[in-house]
Amino acid sequence: MAEQHTPRSLIVTFYGAYGRAPDRGPVPVSALIRLMGVVRVDPPSVRSAVSRLKRRGLLVPDRTPGGAAAYALSDAARELLDDGDRRIYGRPSARLSDGWVLAVFSVPEQERHKRHLLRSRLARLGFGTAAPGVWIGPAHLLRETRHTLERLELDRYVELFRGAHAGFEPTAASVARWWDLPAMARLHRSFLDAYEPVLRRWSRRRNLPGDEAYRDYLLALDRWRRLPYADPGLPSELLPADWPGGRSAKVFGALHNRLREASAAYVAQTMRSMA
Repeated sequence: MAEQHTPRSLIVTFYGAYGRAPDRGPVPVSALIRLMGVVRVDPPSVRSAVSRLKRRGLLVPDRTPGGAAAYALSDAARELLDDGDRRIYGRPSARLSDGWVLAVFSVPEQERHKRHLLRSRLARLGFGTAAPGVWIGPAHLLRETRHTLERLELDRYVELFRGAHAGFEPTAASVARWWDLPAMARLHRSFLDAYEPVLRRWSRRRNLPGDEAYRDYLLALDRWRRLPYADPGLPSELLPADWPGGRSAKVFGALHNRLREASAAYVAQTMRSMA
């Protein structure tokens, strides 16, 4: 699978990693353009992506203390990213004994356009399809699901339940119907193909040039952050024996530990110089 890093995705990843530090103000536009240039995003693409994120209510215009034009995260974007942190960096893995969360929805016919939105959002949260209008996920998705549905004003169409599977076939067989496990495994293996060599290369290096650490870390994070949504962390006893999810999580975790500090220092220095 070819690696895809769109300007909009990279900017969201950038703000998630560097745009929420309590001691740091909004990101100057000039600094964002320079930092996106390191990952080969040209200035017109940065401006276009920022405009789209502004229209979606994720970025808000601001000024630095020195008066430079800048953009900050909206409150809704901060909540969205805070929810994402628990998956991206914590990588929760469910136990079978934790049970499941069910999302059962019913949308009036006159508002049927919201059915697609509900289905797509539940799928993006990592839910599987148990039956028409019935979606299922590991119990640890409950809090984020509530936040998401409330933020999108879809909560009035959905009932959420917690419980255990008590069906007529083994739970592992049901899970294989509810989720596309081969597609999930391919995503993990694609990440491993791309970033195990990057980790090996950095593991051999003693020095950590800031711009190179930032480039590789941002690209790895942009690729990785989708995986905990495609694969919501299903109980290991319900997955195939050769499941690659644990290995890909270890590779990202090692890259995070190796590159995060040098990457953040490089970003902070760039932003200070352009504030």
